[in-house]
Amino acid sequence: MRTDFALVLTAALLLDTFWRNNGEHASKSPCRPGFSQSFYSVLISRDVLQGQGILKDTTVSSQKVMFDDCMGKEAVVFQSSDPSFSVRTDGSIFAQREGASLDEPVQFKLTASGPHTHVWETVVQLALIDPPSPPQQNENEVTKEEGKVAERKEKKEAFQAPPPVIMFAGSGLNNSKGLRRQKRDWVIPPINVAENSRGPFPQMLVSIRSDQDQDISIRYSITGVGADQPPNEVFNIDPMLGKMFVTKPLDREHRSSYHLRAHAVDMNGNQVENPIDLYIFVIDMNDNRPEFKNQVYNGSVDEGSKPGTYVMHLSAFDADDNTTANGMVRYRILSQTPHSPIPNMFTINSETGDIVTVAPGLDREKVSQYTIIVQATDMEGNLNFGLSNTATAIITVTDINDNPPMLTSRTFSGEVPENRVDVVVANLTVIDADQPHSPNWNAIYRIISGDPSGHFTIRTDPVSNDGMVTVVKPVDFEMNRAFMLTVVVSNQAHLASGIQSSLQSTAGVTISVQDVNEPPYFPTNPKHIRFEEGVPAGTSLTTFSASEPDRLQMQQTIRYSKLNDPADWLSINRTNGQIVTTAMLDRESIYVKNNMYEATFLATDNGSPAASGTGTLQIYLIDINDNPPALIPKESQICEQMNKNANGVNITAADADTDPNAGPFVFELPNFPISIRRNWTISRISGNYARLGLRYQVYLEPGVYEVPIIVSDSGNPPLSNRSVIKVKVCPCDQNGDCTTVGAVAAAGLGTGAIISILICIIILLSMVLLFVVWIKRREKERQTKQLLIDPEDDVRDNILKYDEEGGGEEDQDYDLSQLQQPDSLEHIISKPPGVRRVDERPIIPESQYPIRPVVPHPGDIGDFIHEGLRAADNDPTAPPYDSLLVFDYEGSGSTAGSVSSLNSSSTGDQDYDYLNDWGPRFKKLADMYGGGDDD
Repeated sequence: MRTDFALVLTAALLLDTFWRNNGEHASKSPCRPGFSQSFYSVLISRDVLQGQGILKDTTVSSQKVMFDDCMGKEAVVFQSSDPSFSVRTDGSIFAQREGASLDEPVQFKLTASGPHTHVWETVVQLALIDPPSPPQQNENEVTKEEGKVAERKEKKEAFQAPPPVIMFAGSGLNNSKGLRRQKRDWVIPPINVAENSRGPFPQMLVSIRSDQDQDISIRYSITGVGADQPPNEVFNIDPMLGKMFVTKPLDREHRSSYHLRAHAVDMNGNQVENPIDLYIFVIDMNDNRPEFKNQVYNGSVDEGSKPGTYVMHLSAFDADDNTTANGMVRYRILSQTPHSPIPNMFTINSETGDIVTVAPGLDREKVSQYTIIVQATDMEGNLNFGLSNTATAIITVTDINDNPPMLTSRTFSGEVPENRVDVVVANLTVIDADQPHSPNWNAIYRIISGDPSGHFTIRTDPVSNDGMVTVVKPVDFEMNRAFMLTVVVSNQAHLASGIQSSLQSTAGVTISVQDVNEPPYFPTNPKHIRFEEGVPAGTSLTTFSASEPDRLQMQQTIRYSKLNDPADWLSINRTNGQIVTTAMLDRESIYVKNNMYEATFLATDNGSPAASGTGTLQIYLIDINDNPPALIPKESQICEQMNKNANGVNITAADADTDPNAGPFVFELPNFPISIRRNWTISRISGNYARLGLRYQVYLEPGVYEVPIIVSDSGNPPLSNRSVIKVKVCPCDQNGDCTTVGAVAAAGLGTGAIISILICIIILLSMVLLFVVWIKRREKERQTKQLLIDPEDDVRDNILKYDEEGGGEEDQDYDLSQLQQPDSLEHIISKPPGVRRVDERPIIPESQYPIRPVVPHPGDIGDFIHEGLRAADNDPTAPPYDSLLVFDYEGSGSTAGSVSSLNSSSTGDQDYDYLNDWGPRFKKLADMYGGGDDD
């Protein structure tokens, strides 16, 4: 019961905070003098007790009574109805006398009076917070504790006042302990209910009364959320007595307050009192642990950071009321791993959760990561009352460049062959304690002296961080036999403040140059010379000699050879490099580009090993007039009569030479034959063009004419060329263009020839068409089996002699109905017996053949064969019937009767009159055999 009472007091504290906050917000609006609340409930920790009492003038709680008279609280005096406790002008509650006790809750009235005789009143209630029971107790301790709890419960029940009575406006209480309404604007104090109460339920909260209940019968009711609105029936009221109850535990985190209205009506439902507002506040209990947003937090801090450096932030959320101790979370560090250099390298702000450093000595090279366990506890960090939770903070010590790189040696050496590039000649190793593969660790090497010409550079190996001294410009043994380099190494990032470079960051590198046999080189490469084309073979052009770079070695001999000579015009002397022509140089050759001819030669020394160098000789060929011009075009056409609309043929010339051995050109008609000048004329257009045309009033038959023209260039001396142009003379239209017929006529074909060609083409196409038709017909005949006889002669009306041994009539697409046997064979059977054949075996007893003895005597073989032959000849049921041939047997599936019964050796007694009954298809056969008497 004492615990429940403590919960109620905690709820009162929350209510006080609520009203205080409302008072603070209200202060921002126009000032309203008076206390911020009409009722204050203050919870006091047992820490203020000194033995069994409270010392005089001791402030019992940090909670204050808020009051404002809107005049600066000058000359305001507080008076308490309790001799032990009172309130100072700043609102703090203190003990007025020595040994004040709070064994039981204390409630007193506080009056505030100002200089203008205005008085304000409020009620203050003080109570102690009971500490929780120890976590582990034995049976005896439990028994004792239960006894104490029962004792406290009895005391509390004895002290507990009756439930408060709320009167409707305009009514008063006869009970001396109740409050009497003084004004119409009296504000009813809120009802406080602790959350998570264990009951028993329903639990009475207040009693609502009307001062008219002594005169008439009144029914009470409540409305609002929690009564008649969802969630329904959280609160109910006795309609007759006016007692209001809570029916189940409340959860502040689900709903923190309820607003109800109380009604009073008579038995007829008529309103007796105006409704009053009831405010029910759920008092928070510490039933929620602080919860961290993350279970693991990651932070970082630079090594070497000073104390007080911010590292990271942790935060925990408590679902309880953060305006009370239940939701006020405090942080502390439980452990740190590792404990280097000291166990407490970090601290945490208990209220904000910020982690900062508290000691120097963070060194990533020694400890790169710390693991910290942080505890969050509510109840303002009170470990006895508060609930706790933990999280892990992982702090990574980030690297700074506090370790300069140091070369492992003060001197390094290497060797390099001369004339080699991109060769690593020395490897510089370095040590750096900073984080690998970071800007604080990456090394940068610089050559500060010993290489003025820039023969070397130092590249950094990205994996090992070593420096690779590399040749980027060839070195010459004859110029420098060794290099003494001074190298300094630094990091990609600058050193941290206060860190000095190490003496081991500088070293010397000695590089020896190795002599090798260098190839001869041509001082002038390529070498340019100028010569006129057409120089004869054997002409000396120049001497193309090479030099030996190895001056410090013994004198070496150089030999020359030709490496590339596209036209094979040149030769070189093996010993002195003299170039001589072996053929006439021709500028117009395909191997000459832009008047330039190139040849490559090789110079080889006799060193060990032998070395060779190449040189290029470029010969600029000066043009001479050695190519006559050629007439362009070679063919053209012209109208048979010159008129104003008909133009001549524009002609020009092409010359392989260049100026001044080419144009302008001179075009002339030859003197012979005489008809050329009589029929044709040439007129000059420009230096390189002329026009060839027919003379005026000269008519030539359409045809092709060869006109010779002499073309001369402008060389000194000039060269001439007699060229022939084929000119087609044709009839032209009004625009001077050759007509189609004229063009054909000009080609030398007459009308008769054209008609003959067309007839030949038609005949050829007809033959092709007939051949295609014949091929198609032949293919069709191959696909369709032809008849062996003419269609007029039906095979069923004639007796034909054929040797085709096919599958029989059933393989032919014939109508065999005419060959069927008649329905009755009586007239046939009655005829004289003779040999006949049908497809079915005759219905007569089969002949008896002689039985061959098991072991015949040799003399009986002949007799056995003759007897069997005789029996076979006389057996009408065994084929062959007419002869020894078997080709007349047409299979067993034929629907036609056999014609074997038609014995050609008949004597005339056979009657064939029945053939007339077989239809017109057998008429001819009936005439042959049935008409014997007429013959």
